[in-house]
Amino acid sequence: MQIQYQGIEFYKVNAQSIFLGTDKGGWIYSGQRPRHEVRCPEFYVMKSVLTEKEIIEISQVKSDKHGLDGNLLEKICSVMNQNFDPDDFQLSKDSGWHIRCPSEAEWKCAHEEIELNLNPRKIEILADGVSNNYRGAMMDGRPRVFRGLGPMAKHRAAIETHPTQDGVTALSSAPMDRYVEGLVARLVITPIRSPEAKIVPDNADLAANIRGELFWTFLLGVIPSFVIPIARGMGSYAIEGWANLLFGGLCAGFVTGAIWRPRRPTFSYEDGEDSLITDG
Repeated sequence: MQIQYQGIEFYKVNAQSIFLGTDKGGWIYSGQRPRHEVRCPEFYVMKSVLTEKEIIEISQVKSDKHGLDGNLLEKICSVMNQNFDPDDFQLSKDSGWHIRCPSEAEWKCAHEEIELNLNPRKIEILADGVSNNYRGAMMDGRPRVFRGLGPMAKHRAAIETHPTQDGVTALSSAPMDRYVEGLVARLVITPIRSPEAKIVPDNADLAANIRGELFWTFLLGVIPSFVIPIARGMGSYAIEGWANLLFGGLCAGFVTGAIWRPRRPTFSYEDGEDSLITDG
């Protein structure tokens, strides 16, 4: 099903559940944890990003620069929302609707269901603020609000496409306080969520993580460091050079922790914490 608004076609994406993040335990994956379920309601999305012609027609702003910035994107969304009436498209009246960039969850749901058009060497802006990991992330598909201070408040999360390989993407970020070459955006028509939100628990079990790290460091690093010289008939060195072996074992255990640790828990929607967050 499609709807057309302001000369732009929006494609329906059915309500669905999706998992974001990874459950891999290595430290190199810490920014992609925890793996969690997101339940997205039905929404509508552009299959392709906004063209330069569409940007000019909507915003009435002409520029010799090829890209976007935060002010221009905000104006586009404001104009699109100004005269939008859900009744014109027989949309559900259970909640209000608004037009904005997709959240990461909405983007992934749409790409899996209708396969969004992607161009190489582009950075597509999302509605989410940047974050170090998925702690505190929304579990109903609404955009994540930036929490913190500093220059990253002027950045937004983004989907970056590979320069040569079709369909290969990565989650990145982009500044919104200046024009960036190759910066693009698409829009979604999505329901406004109620203030009551489910979020990924903010706090990990720090004590359990420390205990686990000590266990695996000794098992994979320290113990082999002593067992190997003993097995090779160098038992005396295991006693005399214990400090060197201990240090080497700790380093080895540290390196293994970067690559491998047992898988971390996955949070289902029911595991989320209750929070009051405005969807704006």
